[in-house]
Amino acid sequence: MTKQLTGVLFPGQGSQEANMGRDLAESDTAAMEIWKMAEQACGHPLREIFWDQGCGEMDATRYVQPALTAVNLTLWMRLESRLDVSCSAGHSLGEFCALCAAQVLEPRSVLELTSLRGRLMDEADPHSRGGMAAILKLKKDQVEDMVSRVATDTDKEILVANYNTPTQTVVSGDKEALQRLESLVQEAKGRLFHLPVSGAFHSPMMQEAAEELSDVMRKLDWKTPAFPVFFNATADMEQDPEKIRRIMSTQMTSPVYFAQLIENMHEHGAKQFVELGPKGVLTRMIPQILGRDAGIEARNLSCLKDIEPEN
Repeated sequence: MTKQLTGVLFPGQGSQEANMGRDLAESDTAAMEIWKMAEQACGHPLREIFWDQGCGEMDATRYVQPALTAVNLTLWMRLESRLDVSCSAGHSLGEFCALCAAQVLEPRSVLELTSLRGRLMDEADPHSRGGMAAILKLKKDQVEDMVSRVATDTDKEILVANYNTPTQTVVSGDKEALQRLESLVQEAKGRLFHLPVSGAFHSPMMQEAAEELSDVMRKLDWKTPAFPVFFNATADMEQDPEKIRRIMSTQMTSPVYFAQLIENMHEHGAKQFVELGPKGVLTRMIPQILGRDAGIEARNLSCLKDIEPEN
C-alpha cells in the first residue's frame, strides 16, 4: 500500500455481515484478544453469533455494536503502521473507533462504551414506536421540507438523522410519521427504504439512553488526539479532550453530518480515504460527495486478502 496522506474511516451499524473479522482474528492472537475483550464487555458470545450462526441475531443492536467495533479495531491494529494518517472519522458507531485510533480512548474503554451503547439503544424504545428510513434520489433540501411538513401534519417526532451524500439521507422518528413521509417521497420520484433498526437513532427519542452513556463517559480518561478526528455532530475537528467528551455525549441524539465531514477532511489534506470495516459502505459514498472527477482514491480494507503484504 503506497503511503500518502490518508483519511481513515470506520463504518457503523449496517455494515455487519456473517464471518466478519474471522480470518484476521484466527491468524492474529492480538486480534482474537480484541474479540474476547468485546465478548467480556457485552456479555454475549459474539463469535458464535457472527461466525457460526449466520442468523437474524446479527442485526440486533446490542450484538452488532461491540462486534463491529472489534472488527474495525483489529483492522486498524494490523494497518496503522502502514498508513500516513491525515485525519480520521467514523460514521455513528464507527466514531468510537476513530477516537481509539487517535489514542483518545483505550481499546478496552471503547469496547465497553460501544457494548453499553448497543444495549441502551436496543432498550430505548421497548414499544417500537420509532424507526429509521433511508431516502435516495432526492436532495437534502427536498427531504428537509418533506420532514417539516410531516412533523406539522402528524404532530409526531421526525427529523433528518444522517446527511450521507448530496442525494442520500436517513430520516429518524415515529413510525406513523415515517409512513406519511414515504408517500411524499414516492410522489417526488424518490426511493425510501425502512432500515432494520430497533429505534429512532440520532433523534431526541434516544435522549434517556444518551444521558446514561454520558454518565459513564465522564468517568473515562480522554486524551488529546494523536491526529485530527472529525466529528459527526459538528463535521469539524476538535483537539480538546473535554470538548470531545461533550461532543460525544450528544452523538446519540444529534444528526450525522457525514457529507460535510468528508468535504472537511478533504480540505484538511486527505488525498485518499481508507475504510476499515466490512462491505465498503462508506467508500461508495466518497465519489458521490467529492465528485467522481476529484481524483480521490477510496478503498475498503475488510479482511486479510485485501491487505497487501509489506515490502
